[in-house]
Amino acid sequence: MAIRIDLDARLHERRMTLTELSERVGITIANLSVLKTGKAKAVRFSTLNALCRELGCQPGELLLYEEEDEE
Repeated sequence: MAIRIDLDARLHERRMTLTELSERVGITIANLSVLKTGKAKAVRFSTLNALCRELGCQPGELLLYEEEDEE
């Protein structure tokens, strides 16, 4: 996947756990884990909005583009 969500860095900067973020945004730990591990195929704008609100960041700080390896 070329676009991924970088939750680790934002959580580390805010000294926040995935559990705490889950409680603040109202998203299950399992769903946040899917985003965190790069297994998500899509993300809703409402989810992105809640993450940015609680992490105090812009969408561009969460979304990263990486070149895919062509095999």
